[in-house]
Amino acid sequence: MIRLVRRRQAWRLTWQGWLVLVLAVGGAALFGVARIAGFLSADDPAPGARTLVVEGWLEQADLRHALAAIRTGRYERVLTTGGPVETWDDPPGRVSSAERAAGFLRAQVPAGVVVTAVPAPESPKDRTYLSAVVLREWAARAGVQLVAVDLFSAGVHARRSRLMFRAALGPTVSVGVLAAPPRHYDPARWWASSNGVKTVLTETLSLVWTACCFRPPRDTSRLPGAP
Repeated sequence: MIRLVRRRQAWRLTWQGWLVLVLAVGGAALFGVARIAGFLSADDPAPGARTLVVEGWLEQADLRHALAAIRTGRYERVLTTGGPVETWDDPPGRVSSAERAAGFLRAQVPAGVVVTAVPAPESPKDRTYLSAVVLREWAARAGVQLVAVDLFSAGVHARRSRLMFRAALGPTVSVGVLAAPPRHYDPARWWASSNGVKTVLTETLSLVWTACCFRPPRDTSRLPGAP
């Protein structure tokens, strides 16, 4: 006999089950929201890294945290990156954020630590990636072998910066990251501050876009401002 209809048993959540599911999902979402600033402000140094790369656009308060990391004695070389700037009271000739940061650090680092500025050209976009590309090309010209480096950035920008440096330096270089703590909001309660909300949400969206949509150009000479 041919059967046109088959009876099957279906399992459905009761209202208690739906309540438990909603509470579980809501709790996980709240946990993630509370932890997102810490996730973005990555603190994950690379094993064996003796070179610290400092993003030159950092404020002086952030650079003091970089100095604290340098004074631990872990690093032998400090490289600063960044493009042209028109901020602070820069001495004549110091026209890039890389040179500005290098001047600030060089006057205060322990003896024996070499600080070198690796300035990048001006660019309307992909500035972090371009800075990393310039750093890579400088290392090749100078005969500096980059095997493991730590990148020093600020707050919730750190994880995205590391993503860009990893893309530019390639899989043969281990890139760790250190982050100066946020100064204008409490990262454990970032949602309680307008500055925290704006910064954390912006960096979260930027990280998602970078992870899913950014594709490093094959020909880096075509980057805006590339040397």
